[in-house]
Amino acid sequence: MSPEPYVLFFDSLNLSRVSIPGPSGSLAVFSRSHPHRVLAALAQRFKASHLMAFSVGFSRFVISSEPDTAKEILNSSAFADRPVKESAYELLFHRAMGFAPYGEYWRNLRRIASTHLFSPRRIAGFVGVRVGIGMKIVKKIKSVAMSSAGGEVDVKKVIHFGSLNNVMTTVFGESYDFDEVNGDGCFLERLVSEGYELLGIFNWSDHFGVLRWFDFQGVRKRCRALVSEVNTFVGSIIEKHKMKASNNLDGEENDFVDVLLGLQKDEKLSDSDMIAVLWEMIFRGTDTVAILVEWVLARMVLHQDIQAKLFKEIASVTSNNTRSLSDSDISKLPYLQAIVKETLRLHPPGPLLSWARLAIHDVNVGPNLIPAGTIAMVNMWSITHDAKIWTDPEEFKPERFTEGEDVSIMGSDLRLAPFGAGRRVCPGKAMGLATVHLWVAQMIQNFEWVKGSCDVDLTEVLKLSMEMKKPLKCKAVPRNVCFG
Repeated sequence: MSPEPYVLFFDSLNLSRVSIPGPSGSLAVFSRSHPHRVLAALAQRFKASHLMAFSVGFSRFVISSEPDTAKEILNSSAFADRPVKESAYELLFHRAMGFAPYGEYWRNLRRIASTHLFSPRRIAGFVGVRVGIGMKIVKKIKSVAMSSAGGEVDVKKVIHFGSLNNVMTTVFGESYDFDEVNGDGCFLERLVSEGYELLGIFNWSDHFGVLRWFDFQGVRKRCRALVSEVNTFVGSIIEKHKMKASNNLDGEENDFVDVLLGLQKDEKLSDSDMIAVLWEMIFRGTDTVAILVEWVLARMVLHQDIQAKLFKEIASVTSNNTRSLSDSDISKLPYLQAIVKETLRLHPPGPLLSWARLAIHDVNVGPNLIPAGTIAMVNMWSITHDAKIWTDPEEFKPERFTEGEDVSIMGSDLRLAPFGAGRRVCPGKAMGLATVHLWVAQMIQNFEWVKGSCDVDLTEVLKLSMEMKKPLKCKAVPRNVCFG
């Protein structure tokens, strides 16, 4: 793929003691569907895997496609801030964990997340929700397969609604019927879909400040209309929780709203900040899980031998499938965990680690001086497809994690850090993985996944996350399990 069509104007970054290689001109890669691939090709062309510089409009960027340099960037306090897109600011996410400026307010949010929201005790407390919704997804798949032509299932559509209910139950303590026309479920789905689209749009105004006056893409107008609806929707849920709390003498906490309302003075959030924090969790937690499960199942359709091996492993811990799975079984399923890791390696949901970092002050990365205000990125897709790091990087081989060296995916090893690393690592990674592992195991225990009328197309498209361009549609053949 030639990078020349993407070069527009402006010079690349050349302000460091040691010149950083990169294309001269301003790149429009982020308006394309595969920016991670284009940037990887450019880094290879300029021999700049450690660090490459480029510009988009008036925004200066550096990007690393090498684990050690990536770790230096992500673990540095100098890169503890995030550049705030116009859509994120208008949707109030600058008051939520993902985009809040580095400082005391952000530190308080991280403390709340690690201590109250995503602690091991809290994750374990939601096991019933995960198991129950997983089984509802199984029943929905059976129903769809029986009623559809050829028994085919639109995988992401089913799992998306299950994932949305999982997040809503965890965050708000409420579930929704998405089949009810004009019901609350349809209204919620519209809000989530609109927010997801707005956060994923490439907005030229983010890189050409003068364009913000015009809002020619309509991003600001749409964001403000959405925020008004979100404030009303989430605000009403918070008010219901306040009324419940006033009558709840034992102070029982059932969901994230209860937790936030129960915080003590030093940690307490305003209602508007609470709305921002909770709404961001819905965006982060819904499609990330659904997209990853879809990628895993696509691989299972393509690799029937691997699917059979996983089913055999599941049978070995469930007394030959005479009982359903639970969270406690996951630690006994190393091949399942290897399959999820290998899927994350080949299809990282955030190939550019979703949201970049912003240099708070001038800082050295290796021999290079990076000026304050420079946006730093990590091309995780390039790292996970690098033949110098991985043997046969284009091959789907879960055994690389069971027979070879194990690799942590929680942020300590930048060869595979799909959830980021350092201060801005995803706080909900453990809860998300718990959900994905359980649901994939439930899907494989209950169905044999086989090709439908169309071949599986692994072409990806990068929106807010890296999705399958053509949603997976395949057959889910019920297995003969002895429970249900």
